[in-house]
Amino acid sequence: MIDKRRQELLELINARGFATLSELVSTLGVSESTVRRDLDALDQAGLARRTHGGAFCSAELRTMPALEDRAGSMAAEKRMIGRAAAALVADGESVLLDGGTTTLEVARALCGRPLQVVTNSLPIAAMVAGHPGTDLVLVGGYVYPRTGVAMGPMAIAALASLRVRYVFLGAAGIMPDGIYNSNTILVDTQRQMMAVAQDVVVVADQTKFGKLSLSRLCGLNEIGRLVTDNGLTNEQRQMLRRSGVELVQASMVTNEMTTSVATNRGI
Repeated sequence: MIDKRRQELLELINARGFATLSELVSTLGVSESTVRRDLDALDQAGLARRTHGGAFCSAELRTMPALEDRAGSMAAEKRMIGRAAAALVADGESVLLDGGTTTLEVARALCGRPLQVVTNSLPIAAMVAGHPGTDLVLVGGYVYPRTGVAMGPMAIAALASLRVRYVFLGAAGIMPDGIYNSNTILVDTQRQMMAVAQDVVVVADQTKFGKLSLSRLCGLNEIGRLVTDNGLTNEQRQMLRRSGVELVQASMVTNEMTTSVATNRGI
């Protein structure tokens, strides 16, 4: 049984799907520390899911396999990839992040740094919003309930007015003829992301190589870098080299997370 204030808090989160900490503090008229304690209690009870910048309703999260079903797959590799990708970015630059579990790890590694982070992902926005040292721009549009990512014509129109230094994109499949993803509307949105970025970077673990998915995003020669783990075969490395893609490989040495960069020269 939860008390009246926490019941009201839960109703707000359920009504919105996601609510930021500042929204909950303002609406309820209580202190930030009180809201944090209440969110922790709701999270422990399985009624809501606490994030850095607020909370999702538990029903909403159950429809987001990008956070739930896929979060545990290749988790250590995705963390390494995220750190290696973030190391490419210098302070003061602008970064556009697609939604997904690997780009979420890129966001985690960027949080707190003096950057402009643009994203169409509610989970990434919630994470970044909890770090005041990083500027956040959230791109709106139709929010796909399975991933919490905004896509479609509204998102594309909003993206068209932006210019960023880097875009980091996820992928469902990487084949010799290009990068693939599982949703045609997502791919249309990703193409607009590519159009507004100076440097296009794909982040994907080794399991995405050799997989074909529903919709082709682009050819390998249309991306600048691909950040992955150290599990690629020689044939896969050669495939990237022939396409002119710079390969960035993240590796784990003993218990420390480190990154090693292997460009196409000499692979």
